[in-house]
Amino acid sequence: MHYSMAHLLANLAGAALVGALGWVAGVPARFTWAWAAAWPLTQLGLLAEPSLLHYGGLSGVLHAGVAVAALHLVLAGPGTQRRIALAILCGLVIKVLSESPWEGAHFDAALGISVAPLAHATGLAAGIACSLGAWAVGSWANQLVRG
Repeated sequence: MHYSMAHLLANLAGAALVGALGWVAGVPARFTWAWAAAWPLTQLGLLAEPSLLHYGGLSGVLHAGVAVAALHLVLAGPGTQRRIALAILCGLVIKVLSESPWEGAHFDAALGISVAPLAHATGLAAGIACSLGAWAVGSWANQLVRG
């Protein structure tokens, strides 16, 4: 559900960019599953803001997707890709902190809706947590196969 056409278009553009990042990064299936697992955790985190009576859109989940793809490259990418992914991840953290998610929702005139920056923060946190879980499972599976 989206609350304005600008909101829908922004999320569609974001989804295309996250998909392109995942494709270029060669994100393995377990990290794709990590992104899927981050989706409900992102929404669950919104319970921390009791004044938020409803929420619509994908921005939190898209932030999780960027975190998943970037963290995959930080952990497993070649040298240059690791540095770029680390810059993306640091930029995402700075962006989320600059939005002051602890201050609650606010009206965004460009989108014509109220925005809940907490969704971006919970998406980032869920994406990182689920990525680390996927990486640990993959490492454990590799150890098991090697004997």
